Amino acid sequence: MRPRTVTKTRSELPFDAAVFDLDGVITLTAGVHALAWKRLFDPVLEAVAAERGEPLVPFDLDRDYLNYVDGKPRIEGVKSFLASRGIDLVEGSPDDPPEGDTAWALGNRKNGYFRAALDEKGVEVDDDTVAIIHELRARGVRVAVASSSKNCEPILDRAGLAELFEARVDGLVSEELGLKGKPDPDIFVEAARRVDAEPSRALVVEDAISGVAAGRAGGFGLVIGIDRHAGGVLRHHGADLVIACFAETSLGTLAAWFSQRAHRRPSALEDEALHARLRSEKPAVFLDYDGTLTPIVSRPEFAVLSEEMRSTVERVAAACPTSIVSGRGRDDVAALVGIPELVVAGSHGFDIVGPEGLELRLDIADEAQPLIAELVTGFRAATADVDGAIVEDKRFSLAVHYRLVADEEVPALEAMVDAAAAAHPQLRKTLGKKVFELRPDIDWDKGKALLWLLEALDLERDDVLPLYIGDDVTDEDAFAAIADRGVGILVSDAPRPTAAQYWLQNTREVGAFLDRLASAAEASS
Repeated sequence: MRPRTVTKTRSELPFDAAVFDLDGVITLTAGVHALAWKRLFDPVLEAVAAERGEPLVPFDLDRDYLNYVDGKPRIEGVKSFLASRGIDLVEGSPDDPPEGDTAWALGNRKNGYFRAALDEKGVEVDDDTVAIIHELRARGVRVAVASSSKNCEPILDRAGLAELFEARVDGLVSEELGLKGKPDPDIFVEAARRVDAEPSRALVVEDAISGVAAGRAGGFGLVIGIDRHAGGVLRHHGADLVIACFAETSLGTLAAWFSQRAHRRPSALEDEALHARLRSEKPAVFLDYDGTLTPIVSRPEFAVLSEEMRSTVERVAAACPTSIVSGRGRDDVAALVGIPELVVAGSHGFDIVGPEGLELRLDIADEAQPLIAELVTGFRAATADVDGAIVEDKRFSLAVHYRLVADEEVPALEAMVDAAAAAHPQLRKTLGKKVFELRPDIDWDKGKALLWLLEALDLERDDVLPLYIGDDVTDEDAFAAIADRGVGILVSDAPRPTAAQYWLQNTREVGAFLDRLASAAEASS
């Protein structure tokens, strides 16, 4: 790949450059590398085990690969893994023959295994990564590739991707310039320099522990971790955004990270101070439903709780007082959750029912119900010809969903809701994710409902820690209500202004957090 002159175009996005790792990000060759490492190390381990009179522990394709060799320069991977097994080997020199017994010889032997496998299998490309690189370039973002591999250039050439990148910093460039390998940030910083970008105005995409650590150490504005196996380790080592592939995110999310970075919150999964507090106090758990326990979906009826999440919530409820606080109608969300022991607050807290006779239904909500039913009928008739419009009857409120509606038709839907609110002053319009709502115009919201539940459930005690997890703007009332005494956790794929103290990226992380919470509560009981 010949050096290219950087064409300085102005990015349409709030960042200037993107630096991509190669193996496991652009190309799906990480598995080929792992097998080559195993082919290299297993005979060495067998010989050492026989010499020591110990049982053989082979190279583990997951644990050993990720922890000791993934993303590192080849010689560093050799030394790191051998050290983990207490094996001392002379380092030697880069031109040692592959059949030798030095660390460099082992590295050269591994490279031969990798190249042979590559010749046999070819190069598999991640089409989602390539697609977003094309999008970035079309929006004026400068793109570079940075890899520890000395095979970077021939792999890109073989895959037909070399011309996608304005700069390449690989193992050969690192050797020429004396750059340190990951987890040092040298290759990423040099790649950003070659496309005339400050690291703080650039993003890094990596799939290795050492790589995300390098991106964080380099001061990059956004570090994206590609975690194809949902192992969860990349967040711990410095990844801001963790995805299985680029089909899970969008340029809008990446732009939101840069423009809203000031509002970033610590990860509720990673913050040890939070988990120490959860162990020392008794959590009272309050959970939103849509976007928190289930992903946001195109139609409300598609938001079905997975069996895994239901089991996790049941474990939490068995160990801690647990309530669902949802904008959905109470009967609807209770049926979807399917856990009779839970307290369920529906319609943003206007309608609350729980075990042992717990119940709250505000008089003004009851009075508004006939009007809500009438408006639902009228709205459904008025939107019958609007493709994608969904009018939801929540009993004490109504919602007009426009996620599937063409952009040019949304203003007319909002005007319809505004007209109804103006004609019926006992109702007020509120907003949610791709939804307009009408609900009784009283000083009552999820925050007020949360405080009422704490008192009604006898949880207004110094040893109780209120914990609320939600994703929508309507959950901000609950975050604010307990800001000085409890814990608010926002579920969002990018930072945004919030009263919550902590953050989880998606429902997958919510499940992991609740699982950890349940395990801690079970252990202490």
